Order: sequence, then structure tokens, then C-alpha cells
Amino acid sequence: MINLIMLPKRLLAILKKEFRELLRDPLYLTFALVVPVVIIILMGYGLILDVKNIPVSFIDYDRTQLSREYRHSFTNSEYFKFYRLIDSYREAENLIQSGECRIVVVIPPDFSRKLYGGKPAQVQVLIDGSFPMRAEVMKGYVSAINMQFNQRLLKEYADRQGISGVNFPVSVETRAWYNPALESKNFILPGELVTTLMFYSVLLASLIVVREKESGSIFNLYCSPVRPWEVVFGKAIPYVAVSFVTYLIIFAFTVGLFKTKFTGNFIFLTLSTIIYLFCTVGIGVFISVLTKTQITAMLIAFLGSIIPSFIYSGYFSPVTSMSQTGQLISKTIPASYFMVIVRGVYLKGIGIESFIVELISLLIYAVIVYSLAIISFRKRIG
Repeated sequence: MINLIMLPKRLLAILKKEFRELLRDPLYLTFALVVPVVIIILMGYGLILDVKNIPVSFIDYDRTQLSREYRHSFTNSEYFKFYRLIDSYREAENLIQSGECRIVVVIPPDFSRKLYGGKPAQVQVLIDGSFPMRAEVMKGYVSAINMQFNQRLLKEYADRQGISGVNFPVSVETRAWYNPALESKNFILPGELVTTLMFYSVLLASLIVVREKESGSIFNLYCSPVRPWEVVFGKAIPYVAVSFVTYLIIFAFTVGLFKTKFTGNFIFLTLSTIIYLFCTVGIGVFISVLTKTQITAMLIAFLGSIIPSFIYSGYFSPVTSMSQTGQLISKTIPASYFMVIVRGVYLKGIGIESFIVELISLLIYAVIVYSLAIISFRKRIG
């Protein structure tokens, strides 16, 4: 009976000590809360995948009314911005090489003559391919604008011939669900919440035990009657609390400042976040127990959290599109499970019934990582 009473008392004592350590160092606490906010602001404004106002130049060898209309079909859209009318490929190469212009459209000298004669005219489009993702988007814009121009020419031809009711055999009506405007912020910022809580929680927690090793105060715990699990959870919970405050701040910024679409249940997202934070902080504690210096712990935390969370979590591309090796690596990262939950809650408003597998996976992950941390700490004592 006495042991059962002493267990929570020892755990509470460690919790109080860790919270006092955090509050005693306001600079460290500020660092823990402010840096993630700075990251989310910088990434939110800087990492935008929407491609608009692309500077476009033209080499117009035709210089007719029809070629001018074709040029205007580009510049009248929100995607392209007229930069310059040039005369040669050398100028086009210089503009693209310097980055002043991302795309050059070359209109041949027989453009209008062929079209009015009922023959196809070929237009050349030179795209800066140094940014492959952006180049693919620009190719899609060019194809769409070209299709619209062809449709308008066909309609004008039919009107001149007195043909009414011209329709295309197949028409496509495209609707994007969950993110109708296809705004990249609705995709990027929920992912930023996941990755930031991953690597920053691991980084903070990786210093918990190793800091005391370097100062020598860890021997007080080695000689005390506290159990390894009490030490591990007593040190982890305060950092889960700090990371949870970080989550609330980041969520407020994504929805309030950046106006990211959020259609789901905040309570469910919050409960899922708590499970996720126990996983990430647990990874940090495990690293801290294993290492002997803070620099080593930080390097391992950096390599083991930042790179995997950005590459293998599904942040930029779905996990299912990765190679088998990549998919296997993603299963060892809690961020990959939480990414599915966060984007599902933010954009689709999906509830707990759709994420049972992900939640169970996170719980199992937490059990494994804390078991390893407790076993490793017990070996240090022994």
C-alpha cells in the first residue's frame, strides 16, 4: 500500500522539478515557443507552390492581329505577366538564363496564314526547367490557354460559315473537391504543423537527460529510489506540455493568419496531437538516454527527425507514390501517420472513424519508444 502511494508522489516530484527548470530559464522557454512560430511564418509565406504572375516574353515573327490575340490570351490570365517582346533566340536564352523570364513563346512567321488557310500552326514554348515542379505547372497552363484559343478560333470559323450549334464531341468539367481553388497553403501549412511538431519536439526532448549527464546531476537520480519509468515520464510530460502550447499557437496561425481551410473537429485534432506529441517527445527522451553529450544528442535528433519528417512523411508527395524502400521508412516515422490525420481533418473534415489505423499505430509507436527509453535508462542505472 505504501509503495502504491509513493509511486505517484515520486512521479509528481520529478514533474515539479522539470517544470521548475523550464520556468527558471525564461530564455529557453521563449526559445521553445517562439522559434516554431518563426518557422511557420517563414515557411507559410515563403513555401508557396502556387504559380502566378509568371513573366513571359514573346518572339512574334508574324506580327499580325491574330498573333497579337494569341499573345493576349496569355497575358490576360492571372498566371502570366507580359515581360517583353523580343526579336531573337539569343535574347530568349539570356532572359531565361538570368531568371528575368521563365517562359518564352515563339510565334512562327506563317502563324496567321496557316490558321486562316485551315492548316495547323505550330507554336514553340521555351520553359525554364531549372524548377521542374514549376515547369510542369507552366506546361499545364500553356496547354489550357492554347486549348481555349483553339476553341475560340473554331467558333469564329463556324460563325463565318453560318454553322450554328457547334459542339465538341467530348467536354470535360473538372471539379476539385476539398480544395476547390487548389491553393497550396491548404496543403503546405497543415503539413508544416506536422513536421514542426515532429522535429522541434524531438530536438527539445533530446536534451532532457543528457544535459544532467554533462552537469553530473544525473547521479542524484541514479542513487534515488525512483523507478526508470517515473524518470522517463516525469521528464517527458513537461515537454509534451510545452509542445502542446506550440501546437495551439501554430494552429492559431494557420487558421487565423494564413486563413488555411479547416473543416474538421478541433477536439479530435487536439486529442490526436497529444498522442503524436507523446511519440515525438518519446523519441527525444530515448535519444537523450542513449547519448553522452548534448551536441551528439542534437545531431542525432536533427538527422533522425528533420530529414525523415520532410521527405518520408508525405509532406510533399503521397507515401503511396514512393518506392517500396521509401514506404518502409515512412512506417517508422510517426509524422507519416499524423500527416494523414491532420490533412484529413483540415481539408476533408473526416472524423475518428476514418483514422483508427493511424491512431492505433501512433499508440503502438509511443509504447515501443517509451519502453526502449525505460529499458535503456534501467541499463544505465545497472
